[in-house]
Amino acid sequence: MASKSALKNIIVVGGSYVGKATAQELAKIVPDTHRILLIEPHSHFHHLFAFPRFAIVPGQEHKAFIPYTNLFSSLNQSPTAQTPHSVIQARVLAVHPHHVLLDRPWAGAEGKTKNNEVPFEYLVVATGTRLSEPAGMRDDEKAASVAYLQKHQGDIKRGKSILIAGGGAVGVQMATDLKEYYPEKEITVVQSRPLLMPQYHEGLHGLIKERFDELGIKFITGSRISVPAAGFPSTTPFPVQLTNGTTLPGKYDFVILATGQTPNTDLLNPLAPETSTESDTTSSPLLNPANGFIRVRPTLQFRDRQYSHLFAVGDIADTGLRKAARPGVVQAGVVARNINALIRGDTSNTLEEFPRQPAGIHLTLGLKYNVVFRNPDTEAGQTEPTVIKRDDGREDMGVEGWWERMGVKINGPQQYHL
Repeated sequence: MASKSALKNIIVVGGSYVGKATAQELAKIVPDTHRILLIEPHSHFHHLFAFPRFAIVPGQEHKAFIPYTNLFSSLNQSPTAQTPHSVIQARVLAVHPHHVLLDRPWAGAEGKTKNNEVPFEYLVVATGTRLSEPAGMRDDEKAASVAYLQKHQGDIKRGKSILIAGGGAVGVQMATDLKEYYPEKEITVVQSRPLLMPQYHEGLHGLIKERFDELGIKFITGSRISVPAAGFPSTTPFPVQLTNGTTLPGKYDFVILATGQTPNTDLLNPLAPETSTESDTTSSPLLNPANGFIRVRPTLQFRDRQYSHLFAVGDIADTGLRKAARPGVVQAGVVARNINALIRGDTSNTLEEFPRQPAGIHLTLGLKYNVVFRNPDTEAGQTEPTVIKRDDGREDMGVEGWWERMGVKINGPQQYHL
């Protein structure tokens, strides 16, 4: 193995589901001349899928934050084997063509304090999108995030009439969890689109509506709530207005914002777009102006050809696919294999392209009831979606399995507080 000081860096920016998978896939296959640096501002891996549930149900919140400590060592067959790869807790402020700028100094190969710049040969952007709390946490440290979830649980418990703004996966999951856990509360969902979860086949809307009716959840579609500049009042109850100027009937004790995703692309500002040679456009900006996501080729390299050593993967990549972890993890393997091919100089074959699959989701509709829903594969001749209904949910959503995937074996409940 090359000395640490001689190792070439492959940087993965962002340590959520897809970034984590990309870093691990790379670590499995790249030659020992390279090391993987996963750069992530959070102190712990954030199990985002559990946040909506744990913002309601008390006693589980510590389980949603998993140490990165064993991310790479868990890949070794020998538990004592050393790994050159590491996780850097820092925020990438800027991506330059061959280095990144961090918000703090980093300890380099020799263990000495370095400046804020980290050089790289290849870089993968896996920064995803910013989500409103409680779907995403504002704080980087575990203790502060746990405290936020606990406060949210208390606010939920005190409220009698709760409004959820947004009829996507987070809003739907929180509505059904709330009504099951607190059946006496009045739950209302307001969705700006005509259908709930409109990115999917309309059959999913029908399935959710059936569940809402069964639980007694009210919902309003084709409307958007108006969020006051100072936020909703702390005194209860209070009225809620729509953006069309009308006021919803009744008053509410608490509002949950479950709307929107904002791309995390500010770090790319130093990269100037090139003048394109592509035939379909006269310019090739890094970002799609229609949605703000990174333009990529089918190989997941940046579309701008002066940055062929830069890749984007998962939600941040403008792939045209549904923003979800499952297709992103598949893309992680594609990126890892393509970078490995470039390192080895394998130009005999065309680089691998990411697959295009119908959108699908595993959605909870209560503490136990959940469904797997996949849009019809029209290319295969399907006209109806795939629906698999289950009643095997657990209150903690089986989070122990995620700790083990991160290399942390649970021997007792105290470990969830690591």
